[in-house]
Amino acid sequence: MSVPPHSIRAMREFFDVGGRKLSYLDFGGPGAPLLALHGHYNEASAFAPLAEALAPRWRVLALDQRGHGESDRARCYGRDGYVADVAAFHRHLGIGPVAVLGHSLGGVNAYQYAARWPERVRALIVEDIGAVVNSDWSFTLRLPRRAPSRQDLVTALGPVAPYLECSFRRSDDGWGFSFGIEHTVASQRALNGDHWPDWTAVACPTLLIRGTRSDELTAGHAAEMIARRAGRARLVELPAGHVVHHDAPDRFAAAVEDFLSDPG
Repeated sequence: MSVPPHSIRAMREFFDVGGRKLSYLDFGGPGAPLLALHGHYNEASAFAPLAEALAPRWRVLALDQRGHGESDRARCYGRDGYVADVAAFHRHLGIGPVAVLGHSLGGVNAYQYAARWPERVRALIVEDIGAVVNSDWSFTLRLPRRAPSRQDLVTALGPVAPYLECSFRRSDDGWGFSFGIEHTVASQRALNGDHWPDWTAVACPTLLIRGTRSDELTAGHAAEMIARRAGRARLVELPAGHVVHHDAPDRFAAAVEDFLSDPG
């Protein structure tokens, strides 16, 4: 597995959790650690541009979550399992309280981790996901299972290809993804639900980043999330779709850095 070329080089690491292998990328450097959790269809390497933008002040450590990237598939993709993986990742790193960032699936995992392990998270960044999630997995079921070449896969995906390309993989029978279609659907099903109790239980300073063109997080729901945590959360809206860190990378990185510099 190669990581897209940037001026900083990530080290691929592995650890074991209950007989399952989990992998992560350590983008290195002397900075304070920032744990990063990707969304569905992605993996740790999606945070390479952010890691470069935040270096050397911040050292990004990005987890390939269960069923994604170089991490093993799992038998279950429920909420407790994902949060337990984040806890195991944090323990493996052997570091104290940290800032945690998560996008979409990773955003829910991040705020649930912060709610359930408040002493371990000192600042939280949630990218474009709500306290109530209603995912539609019809897109997942339409994804091509295999394509003869990388270009064929890009063509089949059309305009969404750039959002998934970090997860492209070549195998003996062609090109596909580092995630499994059925596993992703199971994960999306389990992500759906009302997570208000976890969101409102988060005690640490929180930044919610929303894309103004998001089809996942409405302006009204984002405003309600901030209102329910008045004084403990702030909102930044950027001209982007659901994957804000991809659509507006410079402004996303600047918002993250500004918040981490003074989380309040």
